[in-house]
Amino acid sequence: MLKRQLTGGRIRERRIALALRQVDLARQVGISASYLNLIEHDRRRIGGKLLLDLSAVLGVEPSALTVGAEAALIATLREAASAASQAGAEIDAMEDFAARFAGWARLLADRHRRVLALERTVEQLADRLTHDPYIAASMHEVLSSVTAIRATAGILVDPREIEPEWRDRFHRNLNEDATRLARSAQALVSYLDGTGRADAALSAPQDELEQFLSRHGYHFAALENETEAPDGVIDALIDADTALQSASARAQARSHLERYHADALRLPQARLQAAQAEFTGTEDAYDPLALAQRLGVDAATAMRRLACLSVEAEAESSPAPTLGPVGLVSCDASGTLLLRRPIDGFALPRFGAACPRWPLFAALSRPMTPIRQTLRQSGPDGRMFRAFAIAQPVGRAAYNADPMFEAHMMIVPLSPLLVPLPGDRSGSGKPGPDSSEATHGAAREVGVSCRICPAQACEGRREPSILADGF
Repeated sequence: MLKRQLTGGRIRERRIALALRQVDLARQVGISASYLNLIEHDRRRIGGKLLLDLSAVLGVEPSALTVGAEAALIATLREAASAASQAGAEIDAMEDFAARFAGWARLLADRHRRVLALERTVEQLADRLTHDPYIAASMHEVLSSVTAIRATAGILVDPREIEPEWRDRFHRNLNEDATRLARSAQALVSYLDGTGRADAALSAPQDELEQFLSRHGYHFAALENETEAPDGVIDALIDADTALQSASARAQARSHLERYHADALRLPQARLQAAQAEFTGTEDAYDPLALAQRLGVDAATAMRRLACLSVEAEAESSPAPTLGPVGLVSCDASGTLLLRRPIDGFALPRFGAACPRWPLFAALSRPMTPIRQTLRQSGPDGRMFRAFAIAQPVGRAAYNADPMFEAHMMIVPLSPLLVPLPGDRSGSGKPGPDSSEATHGAAREVGVSCRICPAQACEGRREPSILADGF
């Protein structure tokens, strides 16, 4: 519990700011002054009509007076203090500051969230400029055109006599190369100008696929049926979405939807929800291995089904608070990322070269061995997550043929249901005590990619970080 239960503190501070006496406010909402005094000192909890009446008289939204809103504000302020520990913010007085100066507290919290958002934007843009295949191809085309123009110009300025027919040919080549250079440069400038726009053209089939999946929330209700692969439904989903422009993206989308439907046949949503309901109150409700063993499927299928379960359906299936959506990352045996289902707080690279410390890649070295780790992502916010990973063979088995493996990593935000466990690497754990700084030491620190990871002492670093060493 917070030192000041803040609902009462906010009411008192707002009343004083409006120069209202307790007796006047109490009379306007139809209660006694003594009862209002108990409320303001957090000795009585309020809600319903009384909360609405108080918020109306005080001229604020009801959510501005509730404990939940204040708890979120306190958590954000705590993150800001942790990110700027050198400032020496008085942590012990944080609740009192938020209650007495709610406006300033919200301003600081908003600025902190804005700084984090801008840092993420810089990281993503740096990652994009470094690895974007379109930019690399465009620069190669520009340099090739410049080289060709320079070579042709060098021939034309040669003092030796050139046959008129060859001179005309060189002039034509020079004009064609210059036209191609202008077109390539214009396309590159237009592309860079549009990188910040939400409607900017996508540069890679993987981007088109991810926008397609994101628009549907990674959940396709039309494929959640127990019939044979509905080719007509898949065709309709692909044809109806404008994000899938290239043939490669459409092929990837078809492959994803066919697997989605096959997973839905093996593990229907209703069965998964029923199993999660049985595990309500334990971390097994988000443990793909425990669910897979209960439901008779493989762990990778359970991970994919958990990652595409709609948030609304999950909330309806469990009367207890849920963790919300979970993240999922898949890669092939080469380590190339195939699928990224993002989750708030756990940054994923836009292209390849992800952090080698992810358990996703450790799973490739230990096929068929489930891995479970508590992770902390590098950075000022340093949020905690539980990651589950496994590598399983794909395709049909054949005699004397080495199997091809595909690895999956499911990412779950840490909460009282999922607490850091010392030495947590594999197996199915049980709920432990509330998380603390001591248990946080068991977490494995991971990054996004070396180029935008601030961690310096890392054995897996491949290149300097722009966040630590600059461009």
